[in-house]
Amino acid sequence: MARSLTDEAIDRIREFVRSGRFPAGSRLPPEHELAAELGISRSPTREAVKALALARVLEVRRGDGTYVTSLAPGLLLEGLGNAVSLMQDGTVLELTEVRRLLEPAATGLAATRITDDRLRTVAELLDAMQEAVEDVERLTVLDAAFHREVITAAGNETLTALLDGISSRTLRARIWRGTVDRGATHETLSQHRAIYDALAGRDPAVATAAALMHVDTSERWLRDHLAELRTLDDA
Repeated sequence: MARSLTDEAIDRIREFVRSGRFPAGSRLPPEHELAAELGISRSPTREAVKALALARVLEVRRGDGTYVTSLAPGLLLEGLGNAVSLMQDGTVLELTEVRRLLEPAATGLAATRITDDRLRTVAELLDAMQEAVEDVERLTVLDAAFHREVITAAGNETLTALLDGISSRTLRARIWRGTVDRGATHETLSQHRAIYDALAGRDPAVATAAALMHVDTSERWLRDHLAELRTLDDA
């Protein structure tokens, strides 16, 4: 299948960014100059710029020109959450499997890097979760905030962006678990306390194990109740 001129222009501009011809933060030449440099007409060049702006590679500033963004992982992976939200219901289990692969490693890394200030924030979230034990939706939101603080403490923006991208899709399943399985909230609090204690002890092995046990518990529950969750979504 023949590739369009717009696709070619996108590839060429990406290569210019990768090679350093257009480094992060730099201003691209005016459209007619860029088109001439690409050897492609202005119309597909314009469409390529629009596509790369949507992908957060470029930023079009009205009246000022087109710039390469910071190319920060969090920015480039911003669209992951939107893509995840469009996945079919059955893929929530796949996303939980991805979480199981990534989150324990991130938690172990956080144990070696977490600051005292962030550790205090994690402790405050844990206390708030304890107070919200009878409010499933609030507890689940606090749960997500707890994990985001921990993952951010790992100091790896790419890892944080990836886990942020899948969290919105698994949040519904976690709320559903708390709704139908009231005993799960107390188990969740106990597992979060174990994660916090490992972080406070700066013990990466224990932190990794605690996070793995927590995610594995959620995954096993989801495998047993996935049919019920699908029924809920179809209602």
